[in-house]
Amino acid sequence: MPTKGEITREKILDEATQVFHRKGFLTTTINDLLGATGMTKGNLYFHFASKEDVGLEVLRRAQSAFREFLDDALQGETPGAKLDNFFRQAMERNRSKEFVGGCLFGNTALEACDNAPPFAELVSEVFAEWIGKLQETIQAAQEHGQVRQDLPASALAELVVGTIEGGIMQSRLKQEEGPLKRAFDSLRVLLELKP
Repeated sequence: MPTKGEITREKILDEATQVFHRKGFLTTTINDLLGATGMTKGNLYFHFASKEDVGLEVLRRAQSAFREFLDDALQGETPGAKLDNFFRQAMERNRSKEFVGGCLFGNTALEACDNAPPFAELVSEVFAEWIGKLQETIQAAQEHGQVRQDLPASALAELVVGTIEGGIMQSRLKQEEGPLKRAFDSLRVLLELKP
């Protein structure tokens, strides 16, 4: 059973995740976190040394959850089916958030790449893992004749991630699913995906 301190720490992280997702890591203030969590400054600093520590822990938790999502979504009877299932589940994941907030990793990459090296490094790891998992799946799909074979799997994996991130950004901007749906539809055509 978790201790009172562990429960408090999780509450801080849960509330901070929402604030960081909405406002970004660099523009969120300690007062924003205090307001969202209902904590005193002393209580917050008892659990975390700084706003940066809270932010990095939020990203680590999100990284772990995203790994689980990738493992669950990249399932299917064939490599092509795994890729198609990933596209469907990624669409549903964003639809369930009503396209609010966008991708925490994409948002952070844009916000932190020049100003906050620890955040940029962690997000870079997330993207590298994501691209790596997709590359393995795409390569297997190429070997099964389910994805075009004239381009390297590594290039196609990077294309997939870039297209998804762009679709998420546009759907967030318009607050509707059209751009992301068209991104997935286009990826299926460009990859010549046969599930």
